[in-house]
Amino acid sequence: MANKNLVQFTHKDVTIKSVQSLYKGFFQLDLYQFEHALFAGGTSKIISREILERGDAIAVLPYDPVSDTILLIEQVRMGAIKSKQTPWLLECIAGMTDGNEDYEAVVKKEAFEEAGLNLTELEFMLSYLSSPGGTTERLHLYLARADLSEVKSGVYGLETEGEDIRTHILTVDEALTRLNNGEMDNAATVICMQWLALNREKMTNKWA
Repeated sequence: MANKNLVQFTHKDVTIKSVQSLYKGFFQLDLYQFEHALFAGGTSKIISREILERGDAIAVLPYDPVSDTILLIEQVRMGAIKSKQTPWLLECIAGMTDGNEDYEAVVKKEAFEEAGLNLTELEFMLSYLSSPGGTTERLHLYLARADLSEVKSGVYGLETEGEDIRTHILTVDEALTRLNNGEMDNAATVICMQWLALNREKMTNKWA
Protein backbone atom coordinates (compact mmCIF):
# COMPACT_ATOMS: atom_id res chain seq x y z
CA MET A 1 0.00 0.00 0.00
CA ALA A 2 1.14 3.55 -0.73
CA ASN A 3 0.90 4.61 2.91
CA LYS A 4 3.09 1.79 4.19
CA ASN A 5 6.27 3.04 5.86
CA LEU A 6 9.25 2.20 3.62
CA VAL A 7 11.82 2.79 6.39
CA GLN A 8 11.96 -0.20 8.73
CA PHE A 9 14.52 0.98 11.29
CA THR A 10 14.09 3.54 14.11
CA HIS A 11 16.18 5.17 16.85
CA LYS A 12 16.23 1.87 18.76
CA ASP A 13 18.25 0.34 15.91
CA VAL A 14 21.19 2.71 16.53
CA THR A 15 23.47 2.40 19.55
CA ILE A 16 25.57 5.49 20.25
CA LYS A 17 28.77 4.43 21.98
CA SER A 18 30.17 7.89 22.64
CA VAL A 19 29.95 11.56 21.62
CA GLN A 20 33.17 13.59 21.87
CA SER A 21 33.30 17.37 21.46
CA LEU A 22 36.06 18.26 18.97
CA TYR A 23 35.50 21.99 18.54
CA LYS A 24 33.13 24.70 19.79
CA GLY A 25 33.16 28.13 18.19
CA PHE A 26 30.77 29.72 15.70
CA PHE A 27 29.72 26.11 15.10
CA GLN A 28 30.25 22.97 17.15
CA LEU A 29 31.85 19.76 15.85
CA ASP A 30 31.23 16.46 17.65
CA LEU A 31 32.62 12.98 16.99
CA TYR A 32 29.96 10.25 17.14
CA GLN A 33 30.87 6.60 17.54
CA PHE A 34 27.93 4.28 16.92
CA GLU A 35 26.74 0.97 15.54
CA HIS A 36 23.47 0.23 13.74
CA ALA A 37 21.25 -2.56 12.47
CA LEU A 38 22.02 -3.91 8.99
CA PHE A 39 19.48 -4.60 6.23
CA ALA A 40 20.84 -8.13 5.85
CA GLY A 41 20.60 -8.74 9.59
CA GLY A 42 23.03 -8.32 12.46
CA THR A 43 24.87 -5.19 13.56
CA SER A 44 27.48 -2.99 11.91
CA LYS A 45 30.98 -2.47 13.21
CA ILE A 46 31.53 0.71 15.24
CA ILE A 47 31.46 3.70 12.89
CA SER A 48 33.00 7.14 13.55
CA ARG A 49 31.44 10.28 12.06
CA GLU A 50 32.17 13.96 12.67
CA ILE A 51 28.87 15.86 12.90
CA LEU A 52 28.45 19.62 12.66
CA GLU A 53 26.05 20.69 15.41
CA ARG A 54 24.51 23.82 13.88
CA GLY A 55 21.14 23.72 15.60
CA ASP A 56 17.93 24.48 13.71
CA ALA A 57 17.27 27.41 11.38
CA ILE A 58 14.41 29.25 9.70
CA ALA A 59 14.02 30.81 6.28
CA VAL A 60 11.23 33.05 5.05
CA LEU A 61 10.22 34.31 1.60
CA PRO A 62 8.22 37.58 1.78
CA TYR A 63 5.53 37.57 -0.93
CA ASP A 64 3.21 40.34 -2.07
CA PRO A 65 0.20 38.64 -3.70
CA VAL A 66 -1.16 41.94 -5.07
CA SER A 67 1.95 42.92 -7.06
CA ASP A 68 3.10 39.28 -7.41
CA THR A 69 6.55 40.21 -6.13
CA ILE A 70 8.98 38.75 -3.61
CA LEU A 71 11.85 40.07 -1.52
CA LEU A 72 15.25 38.40 -1.60
CA ILE A 73 18.45 39.38 0.18
CA GLU A 74 22.04 39.41 -1.04
CA GLN A 75 25.07 38.73 1.16
CA VAL A 76 28.51 37.16 1.02
CA ARG A 77 28.72 33.42 1.83
CA MET A 78 32.19 31.92 2.17
CA GLY A 79 30.83 28.42 1.61
CA ALA A 80 30.25 29.42 -2.02
CA ILE A 81 33.80 30.71 -2.64
CA LYS A 82 35.07 27.51 -4.30
CA SER A 83 32.19 26.69 -6.62
CA LYS A 84 30.57 29.94 -7.74
CA GLN A 85 31.68 32.87 -9.85
CA THR A 86 30.74 35.12 -6.91
CA PRO A 87 30.24 34.30 -3.22
CA TRP A 88 27.48 36.96 -2.97
CA LEU A 89 24.25 34.98 -3.09
CA LEU A 90 20.57 35.78 -3.63
CA GLU A 91 18.75 34.19 -0.71
CA CYS A 92 15.65 34.10 1.40
CA ILE A 93 15.82 35.81 4.78
CA ALA A 94 17.19 33.23 7.21
CA GLY A 95 18.65 32.75 10.66
CA MET A 96 19.46 30.28 13.41
CA THR A 97 16.79 29.53 16.02
CA ASP A 98 19.34 29.34 18.87
CA GLY A 99 17.11 26.81 20.62
CA ASN A 100 13.95 28.93 20.35
CA GLU A 101 11.08 26.65 19.28
CA ASP A 102 8.79 29.62 18.54
CA TYR A 103 9.85 29.57 14.91
CA GLU A 104 7.41 32.28 13.85
CA ALA A 105 8.93 34.67 16.39
CA VAL A 106 12.39 33.94 14.98
CA VAL A 107 11.10 34.52 11.45
CA LYS A 108 9.73 37.95 12.41
CA LYS A 109 12.94 38.93 14.23
CA GLU A 110 15.16 37.95 11.29
CA ALA A 111 12.88 39.68 8.77
CA PHE A 112 13.17 42.95 10.67
CA GLU A 113 16.96 42.68 11.15
CA GLU A 114 17.76 41.60 7.58
CA ALA A 115 15.16 43.54 5.58
CA GLY A 116 13.39 46.03 7.84
CA LEU A 117 10.08 44.16 7.45
CA ASN A 118 7.39 43.82 10.11
CA LEU A 119 5.74 40.53 9.17
CA THR A 120 2.39 39.44 10.56
CA GLU A 121 0.87 36.69 8.41
CA LEU A 122 2.93 33.54 7.82
CA GLU A 123 2.30 30.30 5.94
CA PHE A 124 4.37 27.28 6.94
CA MET A 125 5.81 25.55 3.87
CA LEU A 126 7.82 22.58 5.12
CA SER A 127 10.91 21.59 7.09
CA TYR A 128 13.88 19.54 5.93
CA LEU A 129 17.30 18.28 7.01
CA SER A 130 19.93 20.38 5.25
CA SER A 131 22.66 17.74 4.96
CA PRO A 132 22.04 14.83 7.36
CA GLY A 133 25.25 13.03 6.40
CA GLY A 134 27.24 15.70 8.21
CA THR A 135 25.03 17.99 10.28
CA THR A 136 22.00 17.86 12.59
CA GLU A 137 20.60 21.11 11.18
CA ARG A 138 16.89 21.21 10.26
CA LEU A 139 15.43 24.19 8.40
CA HIS A 140 11.85 25.41 8.80
CA LEU A 141 10.56 27.33 5.77
CA TYR A 142 7.82 29.98 5.67
CA LEU A 143 6.06 32.18 3.15
CA ALA A 144 5.12 35.61 4.52
CA ARG A 145 2.43 37.95 3.31
CA ALA A 146 4.01 41.37 2.77
CA ASP A 147 3.09 44.69 1.17
CA LEU A 148 6.17 45.33 -0.98
CA SER A 149 4.65 48.18 -3.02
CA GLU A 150 6.54 50.89 -1.15
CA VAL A 151 9.55 48.89 0.04
CA LYS A 152 12.80 50.21 -1.39
CA SER A 153 16.01 48.26 -1.78
CA GLY A 154 18.34 49.01 1.10
CA VAL A 155 21.20 47.74 3.23
CA TYR A 156 20.44 45.94 6.47
CA GLY A 157 21.91 43.48 8.97
CA LEU A 158 23.52 43.57 12.39
CA GLU A 159 27.04 44.99 12.40
CA THR A 160 27.71 43.04 15.62
CA GLU A 161 27.14 39.82 13.66
CA GLY A 162 29.21 40.90 10.66
CA GLU A 163 26.13 41.21 8.45
CA ASP A 164 26.09 43.38 5.32
CA ILE A 165 22.81 42.62 3.56
CA ARG A 166 21.17 44.21 0.52
CA THR A 167 17.51 43.66 -0.33
CA HIS A 168 15.99 43.12 -3.80
CA ILE A 169 12.35 43.25 -4.92
CA LEU A 170 11.65 40.95 -7.89
CA THR A 171 8.55 39.83 -9.71
CA VAL A 172 7.89 36.14 -9.16
CA ASP A 173 8.40 35.50 -12.88
CA GLU A 174 11.82 37.19 -12.85
CA ALA A 175 12.81 35.29 -9.72
CA LEU A 176 11.77 31.99 -11.30
CA THR A 177 13.84 32.83 -14.38
CA ARG A 178 16.86 33.49 -12.16
CA LEU A 179 16.16 30.23 -10.36
CA ASN A 180 15.98 28.30 -13.63
CA ASN A 181 19.23 29.79 -14.95
CA GLY A 182 21.09 28.75 -11.78
CA GLU A 183 21.60 32.19 -10.28
CA MET A 184 19.79 31.04 -7.13
CA ASP A 185 21.32 27.74 -6.04
CA ASN A 186 21.27 27.54 -2.23
CA ALA A 187 18.87 24.90 -0.95
CA ALA A 188 16.49 26.94 1.22
CA THR A 189 15.90 29.54 -1.51
CA VAL A 190 15.48 26.91 -4.24
CA ILE A 191 12.93 25.02 -2.14
CA CYS A 192 11.04 28.19 -1.17
CA MET A 193 10.83 29.32 -4.80
CA GLN A 194 9.71 25.90 -6.00
CA TRP A 195 7.07 25.77 -3.26
CA LEU A 196 5.78 29.19 -4.29
CA ALA A 197 5.69 28.15 -7.94
CA LEU A 198 3.56 25.13 -7.01
CA ASN A 199 1.30 27.07 -4.63
CA ARG A 200 1.23 30.51 -6.24
CA GLU A 201 -2.42 30.42 -7.30
CA LYS A 202 -3.56 29.03 -3.96
CA MET A 203 -1.70 31.67 -1.95
CA THR A 204 -2.83 34.50 -4.26
CA ASN A 205 -6.44 33.44 -3.76
CA LYS A 206 -5.91 33.18 -0.01
CA TRP A 207 -4.14 36.51 0.49
CA ALA A 208 -4.99 38.83 -2.41
